[in-house]
Amino acid sequence: MSTASRTAAERTRNVSAASGFIDPATLMRIKSLQMRAAAVVEGFMSGIHRSPYFGFSVEFSEYRQYSPGDDPRYLDWKLYARSDRYYLKRFEDETNLRCYLLVDTSRSMGYSSIGYTKSDYARTAAATIAYFLSTQRDAVGLLTFEDEVVDYLPPRYRPGHLRHLMAALQREPEGRATDLAAPLKQIASTVRKRGLVLMLSDLLAPVDVLSTQLGYLRSQGHEVLLMRVLDPAEVSFEFSAPAMFQDVESQRELYVDPQAARSAYLERFHAHAEALRQICENQGIELVTMPTDRALELVLFDLLRMRMSRARRTMRRAAGRGGGRG
Repeated sequence: MSTASRTAAERTRNVSAASGFIDPATLMRIKSLQMRAAAVVEGFMSGIHRSPYFGFSVEFSEYRQYSPGDDPRYLDWKLYARSDRYYLKRFEDETNLRCYLLVDTSRSMGYSSIGYTKSDYARTAAATIAYFLSTQRDAVGLLTFEDEVVDYLPPRYRPGHLRHLMAALQREPEGRATDLAAPLKQIASTVRKRGLVLMLSDLLAPVDVLSTQLGYLRSQGHEVLLMRVLDPAEVSFEFSAPAMFQDVESQRELYVDPQAARSAYLERFHAHAEALRQICENQGIELVTMPTDRALELVLFDLLRMRMSRARRTMRRAAGRGGGRG
């Protein structure tokens, strides 16, 4: 590791120790994407082993929660006595999750108002998730897309795979136009084994396209988690002075008076967000909004919260069916 890289890593650890989370702007100064991911995961794992997060540590490190169909012979009754929850000891070669990371690297993801782009943030978040799941011995794949699919690595857990995945994420995107339909069609047509499809994108696309393609993924039995990556300026539109604005997709320049345009912009922005929320609610899809100034550790908390919530719902449904038979 170079002296500069060690210094950057030390700075991120210092920020984490002081505030509990790593400042994303500080994190982005680390050139290596894998080192960024390692810094976040190291801080996250340190945090969940403290008492307030004991449940996370147990469920996703040494044990996993019992699911209907598991062999009850492997239940840990001592842990049940302490926690009143059923856990199975994880086996060394067990893979619990197959995850497909879909990362939007299109032109709109190149926007920035805070020193790093939405694409920088999304690729760092994807790297962090991949690194974390690899430590859990889970299989992770990657699909990056612009107006078409750029890279595709099927989910695997084996030596060297994480390095290939990080190299694909590290490449600077060309930033062409967005077409969410194409990558979603490809993943739906090529993925045969059920898993978690996790897409990181600003989702600046017609909601009917998203509804159709996401619905197809859900119909195949995949869990779907959308992480909507937005620059803080896109959310608040706190511009003050009139200026020339460039459409990041068409490259057209428009003169805009922010004071006059803000109300209409926010109305359309919130209408689109509500339509997305409704689609996700109707189709059983998790949706998380991620401003690019949000700590990356929270991305992992979102992922684990979703997994734990789904596991609990599955157990409640199974318990209800069992009670009905009685």
